[in-house]
Amino acid sequence: MEKDPPERRQTRYASRPSRLVHSTPFYYGWVIVAIGATGGIMTNPGQTPGFSAFLNHFIADLGLSRSVVSTLYTAATLTASLFLPWVGRLFDRHGSRFMICLFSLLLGLACIYMSLVRNAVMLFFGFVILRQFGQGSLTLASKNVINLWWVLRRGRIMGIVGVIGALLSGLFPYLANTLIDQYGWRWTYVILGGILLGIMLPLGWIFTRDRPEDHGLLPDGAGETDEAEGADGGVAPNTDPAPQDESAPSDEESAPSSRTASANPLEINWTLAQAKRTHAFWVTCGAMSCVAMLNTGLYFHIFSVFEDGGLSSSTAATVFVPIAATSAAFQLISGLVITRVHPRFLLAISLLMECVVLVSAAHLTSVTHAYAFGIFWGAQSGIEMLVMAVVFANYYGRRHLGAIAGFSSTLLVAASALGPMPFGIARDLMGGYGPVLTTMAIVPFSLAFACIFLGKPPARPATDS
Repeated sequence: MEKDPPERRQTRYASRPSRLVHSTPFYYGWVIVAIGATGGIMTNPGQTPGFSAFLNHFIADLGLSRSVVSTLYTAATLTASLFLPWVGRLFDRHGSRFMICLFSLLLGLACIYMSLVRNAVMLFFGFVILRQFGQGSLTLASKNVINLWWVLRRGRIMGIVGVIGALLSGLFPYLANTLIDQYGWRWTYVILGGILLGIMLPLGWIFTRDRPEDHGLLPDGAGETDEAEGADGGVAPNTDPAPQDESAPSDEESAPSSRTASANPLEINWTLAQAKRTHAFWVTCGAMSCVAMLNTGLYFHIFSVFEDGGLSSSTAATVFVPIAATSAAFQLISGLVITRVHPRFLLAISLLMECVVLVSAAHLTSVTHAYAFGIFWGAQSGIEMLVMAVVFANYYGRRHLGAIAGFSSTLLVAASALGPMPFGIARDLMGGYGPVLTTMAIVPFSLAFACIFLGKPPARPATDS
C-alpha cells in the first residue's frame, strides 16, 4: 500500500471537515486568532517576565544565591531548547489541535509541580518543564496555528494578536506579584496550573482546527484562490521575485516543496534544509536570538535592577503596564507596516532600540525615568515580537513551518538561556548591573547592520519545469 504523502499525514488528529467550522457565520480563521492569542497569554508562567515575580522568593525560601538560581535557569533553558526541533516536527505531523491541548496539559501540570519545589534539583527540573512547555512548545503551537490560517493578512493579524497578548501578558507580573502577596508563591503556582487545565485545555480541544484546506477553505477567508491576492494591499509575503546568488535549491531538492504548496498559488514553500541555505535565515535567527538573550537577562533580574536604582519592587511590577501598552501599540503598527517595509529593516530598528534599553537600564534613578524606560522597552519589544511572529512564514511558507520554527526556536531559547547567568554573576561580583548592561549593548548594535546588509529576501526555490 502506498504511504500517504507528508501533506496528508500532517493533521492526523483533526483532518476531517468540521461542522463547527462550516456553521460559523464568519471566516473560522478569526476563531483561530482568538485561540492563538489565548494560548500565547497562557504561556506566561514559562516566560521570563513571569519568572521575575517569583525570583526573589526562590532565593529567600530555598536558601539559594542569585548566581545559583541564574545558573539553574540558564542550564534548564538550554536543556529545554534541545527538544524544540522535535516539537516542530510533531506540530507538522500531528497538527495544531492535538499539540495545543497536549502542551496546555503539560504546562498546567508543570505549574502545579512548581508548588512542590524544595531544593535546587527540584527547581532545575521545574525550570526545564516550564521553559519547555511555556516559552517553547505552547508558544510555537499558538503562533503557528495562526500562520496556517492567514497568509496575505498575516502581518495585520499578528499585529492584532500582539496587541491582545501584550496588554494581558504585561499585566502578568503585576498580577502574579499580587497573588504572591496574598496567597504565597506556592499557591500562586497552583492557581496558574488550574487556569491552564480548566480554561486553555478545553478551549484548545473544542475550538482549535488545523489547516483551512482540511475544511475546504483557503487562507485569509478567500472564496476562491484569486480572491486572496492583494488582500493586504501588497504581494504575498514570500513571493519577492528578486533572486539572490545564495545557494538556491536545485530542482530535485525543491520539487517536493513546490508540489506540496498550498492552495494559494502565490505562496512558495521551503523545507528546513532549503531555508538553512539562505543568508536571511541565519541573520534573522542571530538577530532574534540576540534580543532573546538580552531581554531574558534583563527581565529575569528586573526587580533587582530597580532595587539597585533605589526603586521599590512594586514600582518594578507596575512598569510592566507601560511596557505592555506600548508593546501592544507597536505590534499593531508593525503589523500594518510589515506589508510594505521589509522585515529586516524593522528588525534592525528593534536592535538599535535594544541598545538604548540596555544603557537606560543601567541608569534608573527615578520613577519618571523608570516609566520612560518601560515605554521605550515596550516599543522595542512590540516591533521585535511582530517580526518574530511572521518572518519565517513570510519567507518560507506554511508547509514546513513547524520544522523551520522549531529549529529557529531552538536557537532563540538556547540564546535566552545565556541571558540571566552573566547578569546574575555580574551583580554578585561587581555589586551592580551597570558594566554588563553597557557592554552588552555592543552586540545588538553590530547585528542591526548585519540585518540591513545581509538579511535580504531569500531567493525562490527552483521549481519543476
